[in-house]
Amino acid sequence: MATEEVNKPPLLPSYPQLIMNAIEALNDKNGSNKTSISKYIESKYGDLPAGHTTLLSHHLNRMKQTGELVFLKNNYMKADPNAPPKRGRGRPPKPKVPLPPGVVLTPARPRGRPPKDPNAPITSSKPGTGKPRGRPRKMARPEGGITGNSTLLSTGSGRPRGRPPKVKTSPLTEVSVGH
Repeated sequence: MATEEVNKPPLLPSYPQLIMNAIEALNDKNGSNKTSISKYIESKYGDLPAGHTTLLSHHLNRMKQTGELVFLKNNYMKADPNAPPKRGRGRPPKPKVPLPPGVVLTPARPRGRPPKDPNAPITSSKPGTGKPRGRPRKMARPEGGITGNSTLLSTGSGRPRGRPPKVKTSPLTEVSVGH
């Protein structure tokens, strides 16, 4: 048990506290960049965890998003307490009009299709009434099968399917020459 206490690294303040201390100590009017903050923390506290750079980046980004730090021209500065809060991107939301007293809001309708009523009468489509559901069935083939020319498949109207065959002209056709 005595060896466990010896091997423990000295307790560090939290990363946000380390970052704030570094920015205050560096005291640059334009703010401090990530490398200067990192170098200050390394010089002051020495033995840091293995993932120091990733931890530092993570906490800097988190503090930037929460508004504790301001990121300007690749430098981090302490947020001015008198500055107005920074608004997100996009169109600002419409101001909400306060409701007059005594008005009760009804709960909003849920999205999507309403659930089926379990007490509703069952309406089933009986066969033979109205149109059948789905795609119509194929017409039955003729009883005699396919007759005639095997290349010309006929349909019910007697006209062959597909493109009509090319009409071959005989080589001895008369050509009429002008008047």
